[in-house]
Amino acid sequence: MARTVWDSSVGKKTVMAVSGLIMLLYLVAHMIGNLKIYFGAGEFDHYAHWLRTVGEPFMHYEWTLWLIRVVLVVAVVAHATSAYQLSRRDIRARPSKYVHRKRGASYATRTMRWGGIILGLFIVWHLLDLTTGTVHSGGFQEGHPYQNVVDTFSTWYGNAVYIVAMLALGLHIRHGFWSAAQTLGAGSRTRDRALKTIANVLALLLTAGFIAVPVGVMTGVVS
Repeated sequence: MARTVWDSSVGKKTVMAVSGLIMLLYLVAHMIGNLKIYFGAGEFDHYAHWLRTVGEPFMHYEWTLWLIRVVLVVAVVAHATSAYQLSRRDIRARPSKYVHRKRGASYATRTMRWGGIILGLFIVWHLLDLTTGTVHSGGFQEGHPYQNVVDTFSTWYGNAVYIVAMLALGLHIRHGFWSAAQTLGAGSRTRDRALKTIANVLALLLTAGFIAVPVGVMTGVVS
């Protein structure tokens, strides 16, 4: 049954919708945590340490954090795989492009695929920068996330990469949330306007919330 569902377009769209909502919930929590940087190094570093002790003593040190990471990896892989396969299926069904673009198709809709690629590359860079420190500028300091963040956004390229990715994220959420609602049966003529409004508000708040961090460093509010 699982294989039959996965092989169908509806099944792949459902996987995309559920995995997308899981990542959206994480993004909301992640953004709120990021904004703690405005309360100073002590508050931000304490928050980063708390993430590793969540669930103690029932959960061992970092177990909860690793559980969250595993869930996110599964969600990202499922989302990307289903998106790629649906895209290939769409191309096979329509080998030649439409002469005219579909009426009503928004900029976000037309750039969902490229936005997904940009976000995938950003995730790799972000992990190598602030998790492993592999490509970090200024000397990565384990256990000092506040200083690591300030180092990253003290460079022009760190700001450029992050802001471009967050703008792509906003467009992705704007279309993706509404699309997920339609896939999961939440959409209707009476609710479509409300769902689109929620999608727009979520996209705006998340984009502004994430970009507020590099802006804070660039303006010297966070230093």
